[in-house]
Amino acid sequence: MLEIYVDGDACPVKDEVYRVAGRYGLQVKVVANGWLRVPESPLIERVTVSGGLDRADDWIVEHVGPGDIAITADVPLASRCIKQGARVIAPTGRAFTEASIGNDLATRNLMTELRDTGQIRGGGRPFTKEDRSRFLQTLDAAVQAIRRTGR
Repeated sequence: MLEIYVDGDACPVKDEVYRVAGRYGLQVKVVANGWLRVPESPLIERVTVSGGLDRADDWIVEHVGPGDIAITADVPLASRCIKQGARVIAPTGRAFTEASIGNDLATRNLMTELRDTGQIRGGGRPFTKEDRSRFLQTLDAAVQAIRRTGR
């Protein structure tokens, strides 16, 4: 059965995930290093992990599989989920794929190095209403595709 795994610590689209999951009757696992408020619903499970920053990522990778969807902006986590056969969507609505993940990792590593050496400053661009709308469209399309094909 299709499940949605949310990298919950800093996810700005949890409410959108809950809405889409409710529409399709899908299970959602919101995984975080600390306690997060989630709606009372038999479809939504809060998973709180302890033991370090990467434990939430590790938990998601251990449970996600083919026919599931992972929601994360974390490119290394996206890569690990793709290797498990899951579809992965960033909160901006961008789908990470087998074809794109190598370039995504290289870009992420380059930007981290440039920030670490002080060659660039500041974070990414702000999250917008357009990002939220694109996310909803991408998530809905992914759910429909998995329901049609099983993957």
